[in-house]
Amino acid sequence: MKKVILTIVFLFTSVVIFAQSAQKDDKIIEDSKEAKAEFLEDDPDMQELFSSSHAYIILPNVGKGGLGIGGASGNGVAYEEGELIGFARMTQLTIGFQAGGQVYSEVVFFEDKKAFDRFRENKVEMSAQVSAVAAASGASLNAKYVDGVAVFTRTKGGLMYEASVGGQQFKFRSKD
Repeated sequence: MKKVILTIVFLFTSVVIFAQSAQKDDKIIEDSKEAKAEFLEDDPDMQELFSSSHAYIILPNVGKGGLGIGGASGNGVAYEEGELIGFARMTQLTIGFQAGGQVYSEVVFFEDKKAFDRFRENKVEMSAQVSAVAAASGASLNAKYVDGVAVFTRTKGGLMYEASVGGQQFKFRSKD
């Protein structure tokens, strides 16, 4: 009888966890669609990057904060050749003069399959040398890929003073 009860509890727990995970993924997908629309509202020319890049990831809600040592993290979606193929997680650690907190959206464009494959293999780490461009009207017209990657951010709220060094690390999870 104990085995039956334990099996039922295990199955119920598994279903609940799976349902919560699916709901979280659905929320990230929906938030990413809204973030893409906001990027395009700020810079309609960015549509060319969405159309011409081999792949891109959108992180709709990245939280960042620090006081001396800082960090950021966010979840998003990955698209390859226009099709949603998985999910992305970004973490960042920074050291230097910094104080405050901020929420922003980020889109990372991958110029070609080789650059995107590095991301899928969890080998993409962006350092201070790969700087993000603030999304604004016309900003994407002068976009340059650095090592096959171009990054844009859009501030959503908060205030952060920062002169720091650090890097972002990405993890990929297939939607299947």
